Amino acid sequence: MRTEGTVDDAVRRAVELAAGGERVVLGIAGAPGAGKSTLARRVVVAVDEHLGAGTAVQVPMDGFHLSNAALDRLGRHDRKGAIDTFDADGYVALVRRLVDGSEPVVWAPDFDRRVDEPVAGSIAVPQAARLVVSEGNYLLDDSTPWDALADLFTETWFCTVDDDVRVDRLVGRHMRHGRDHEAARTWAVEVDGVNAARVAATVSRASRIVRT
Repeated sequence: MRTEGTVDDAVRRAVELAAGGERVVLGIAGAPGAGKSTLARRVVVAVDEHLGAGTAVQVPMDGFHLSNAALDRLGRHDRKGAIDTFDADGYVALVRRLVDGSEPVVWAPDFDRRVDEPVAGSIAVPQAARLVVSEGNYLLDDSTPWDALADLFTETWFCTVDDDVRVDRLVGRHMRHGRDHEAARTWAVEVDGVNAARVAATVSRASRIVRT
């Protein structure tokens, strides 16, 4: 049964899940600019405050962006962020390892927005971590191999916000990373917009909808 609520409701649920004692891997899906990373950070902070430092770890799907050099070779750089600009099999394999939880530590990649590139081996997920939060656009997509995630995540939430707010966030983000206003808005509407439409179609598969 899918539930819908606020960020505070979602945070309380995350603390509840983490307090159960077993490894929990939580997925947070949503369109570009919906607030997924902010929600994930808030969950991690809240869980650590309630249950102790190091209880929760954030592992973004964005660490599985293909490199800019690879996107150039594939001719996909002009639509970076589309579903075929990620190492999907690599991401699903990582989630399997995180769910298994038998390794002393799993090293996950991060994404450095300053250089717009993934960075391998950046995030340590120790075996003692009770909650792993992973956020990304396509966690509820039903294409292969993304469809395997439904049976891996303990719960998958869908993060949503009004489109005007979401686009404004994206324009600001793109401008902070070097685009002028016109180019930033064009990318937010035409490139991110295509991806947002695909993500929006997956909301029915979420276990919880979180309005940011």
